[in-house]
Amino acid sequence: MEKYEVVKDIGSGNFGVARLVRDKNTQELLAVKFIERGLKIDENVLREIMNHRSLKHPNIVQFKEVLLTPTHLAIVMEYAAGGELYDRIVKAVRFSENEARFFFQQLISGVSYCHTMSLLSSLPKSTVGTPAYIAPEVLSKKQYDGQVIADVWSCGVTLYVMLVGAYPFEDPKDLMNFRKTIRRILTVRYVIPDSVRISVECRHLLSKIFVANPEKKLRPTDHRWFAKNLPLEMKEGGTWENNAVNTPSQSIEEVQSIRKEARKPLKVPTVNRHCVGSSMAIDDADVEGT
Repeated sequence: MEKYEVVKDIGSGNFGVARLVRDKNTQELLAVKFIERGLKIDENVLREIMNHRSLKHPNIVQFKEVLLTPTHLAIVMEYAAGGELYDRIVKAVRFSENEARFFFQQLISGVSYCHTMSLLSSLPKSTVGTPAYIAPEVLSKKQYDGQVIADVWSCGVTLYVMLVGAYPFEDPKDLMNFRKTIRRILTVRYVIPDSVRISVECRHLLSKIFVANPEKKLRPTDHRWFAKNLPLEMKEGGTWENNAVNTPSQSIEEVQSIRKEARKPLKVPTVNRHCVGSSMAIDDADVEGT
């Protein structure tokens, strides 16, 4: 990690910590996700890295490289300086229809690309996740085309949130009642508030996405509302498609070797369960007086 300098922390979660770093040679800003070495570096982590490294799309954060620190596996990737879409929605309360379409087109473009690369699971999806985004066929564990259809539903939820500023299947008076949310999803019970102005075409698209029967769901790319003002590069045969092969700096063998090493139990000293011993370590601890 010597070629990078830390700028600031930018996020955290069950996976670990994300930091903004600067490449000392190029001055490029990058994001690094740190995952603690050891048992957390399982096959799911390896699959995520392998899938990510093969992607090249303007609406998908680009993989750069994977490295080791004494305490963590570090996944280096492109920095999305625009921030979280959710934060923008909260700040704006809701988007105009044109603005929502702009982001929805990017979302569908990226998801569709992953489908063509066969990188979104073709197996039925897990019910683990935010209930508000889970499709009814996932909740009911029905057989369906898990590679595409359930993702269309989740993208539709994102579109609704951008337009309305709330989740479609949550009761605004009982937000934490997940059972009620699930019942509403299974019965496809949602409304668009009278105070929100949405075109007939957009309402029609949502009605064709929020369908209980997976076989009857419409793909957004087939709808007129989606096609309006669609950037040329997102259309079939667009400019990015002609150069859509990523050329990672690390070979598959290198990545597998690094992951194998990261899987080994930590052998660094600890203080109060915090790992110590690296300028890039994210478990920095005050060791004075020890």
